[in-house]
Amino acid sequence: MRLDTSQGRSNKPSCLGVMNLHPANASDAAAFAALIMSHRALLTLDPEGRGAEQLFESFSTDALRDYLESDRYTYTVAEGDGEIVGFIGIRDRSHLFHLFVSSDHQGKGMGRRLWDNALRVASEQSNAVPFTVNSSLNAVPVYRRFGFVEAAPRVEKHGVAFLPMRRQPA
Repeated sequence: MRLDTSQGRSNKPSCLGVMNLHPANASDAAAFAALIMSHRALLTLDPEGRGAEQLFESFSTDALRDYLESDRYTYTVAEGDGEIVGFIGIRDRSHLFHLFVSSDHQGKGMGRRLWDNALRVASEQSNAVPFTVNSSLNAVPVYRRFGFVEAAPRVEKHGVAFLPMRRQPA
């Protein structure tokens, strides 16, 4: 699944400078892996990542390239000044699979822009359906602002803790 770029591109100025949203491709995998790993300590129960080897394997360049090449996933990248500063991945048009924003760009609306764009594209491609996300614990407040609510109790397994969340269609 690939993103319709006719409305997906934006050069809207902000406090971040010029940001461009566009469809990701397999060549973005290494940059995505680096961005994810920059948040490593926030994603695992153990700050050193012990016990989360399965999670880290899913964040490898090869695994991310497989996601990017699969029709089940739609990825959008946010670029600023020629570098990737964030990205979002949606699986099966209904599960927010990845949302990462560089530390320098957090709290400035980039996650919201990525989410709003992904939601718009998903709604154009299918009937309105609920969205789900398995939120890392530090991201729960962000997803609540996006309209997600707790769908099940906190889960701890394979060295990570997450909160299953759900968002009903508008």
